[in-house]
This record gives sequence, C-alpha cells and structure tokens, in this order.
Amino acid sequence: MNESAERDARHLARMQRKKALIDEKIAQAQDEYGLLLVHSGNGKGKSSSAFGMVARSLGHGMKVGVVQFIKGAASTGEEAFFRRFPAEVQWFVMGEGFTWETQDRQRDIAMAGEAWKVARQLLADESIGLVVLDELNIALKHGYLQLDDVLADIEARPLQQHVVVTGRGAQPGLIEAADTVTEMTLVKHAFKAGVKAQKGVEF
Repeated sequence: MNESAERDARHLARMQRKKALIDEKIAQAQDEYGLLLVHSGNGKGKSSSAFGMVARSLGHGMKVGVVQFIKGAASTGEEAFFRRFPAEVQWFVMGEGFTWETQDRQRDIAMAGEAWKVARQLLADESIGLVVLDELNIALKHGYLQLDDVLADIEARPLQQHVVVTGRGAQPGLIEAADTVTEMTLVKHAFKAGVKAQKGVEF
C-alpha cells in the first residue's frame, strides 16, 4: 500500500470512530425544551448571530419577537429586512443609542424599564418560538434593570420558547442560568485601522 492509500485508510478509520462517538451522543441527547442562550464578549458578531437565529426560526415557521435595549439611534439592515415579515416578526427598538451617546442615566433606566415591559409580553406569548433581547447585557451591566427580576421572567416563559440575550459584559448570574453561552473574542477589527462602520457589515 502506497503512502497516499495508507493516509486515506487512516483517515477513514478515524472518521468511522468519530462518527460512532457522535452518533452515540446524538442518541443520548433526547431532551427538547426552550433554551436560554447568551452571546457576550468584546468581539464582533453577538447580535449578528442572534439575527441569524431569527432567520433560521422563520425558516421553520416559528414566530419571533425582538427587543433592542440600547441600539436605536439609527436603523439597521436587520431591522429593515425583518420588518418585511410583520406577521412573523415583532420588532421593538426601545433604546435611544449607546450609553455614551445618551449621557442621561435616569432616562436610560426609564427606557430600559419600558423595554422590559415589552419583553415580558413577548416572554409570556406561547405563540412566539424565539425572543431576542438585543443588548440586554448592557442594560444589566449598568444596573438599568435588576438581574433577579429579569431571570424570573425568563424562567417563567413558555416551555418551548427560546431566548437569546446579547451584549458585552454578561453577568455571572445570567451565565449560570443560561443553557448555552458564547464568548465572542476580538482578534482584529477594521475600526482600529480607521475604517468606519459600513452597511451590510456593522449595521
């Protein structure tokens, strides 16, 4: 047997072992219920990943609710696109911009409280399969909302409803309560090289 054939044979044996292990794990994973997912970290892609899940959910015929807690000063491509599906997607822009732009903590607290009232309605709606709480981590980090209250409302949601929370600085209590947590790590960003935010990439 030549070297190439030996390499192919080793690869085949490795993949067969791997498939057997994965098939066994899939067979063991039989639970199915609504998950709490947290996308945090300093890297780009937290909200983008959540909105990818919105598209995925719509593809499966699910209804979706989105509440944006901080962003709101300018329209985004995601908002413009998903508003084309008003029967399937409820989209609420409840923020007035990033905290360094608003510069009014009491107003930010009031806006976050109003946003959470909307979020609670979505979390109580059994017809909604996915709720995205975009930049909620920022509101929690700055103390605009109380984590215990937020977690209680999320815990009380319908059994099959999924929730995605995005934003930097996820609180330890939220991470502990979550089923899946992803930390986006910043390696390199064009902004640091003087490149402005651009349509289709950042918004």
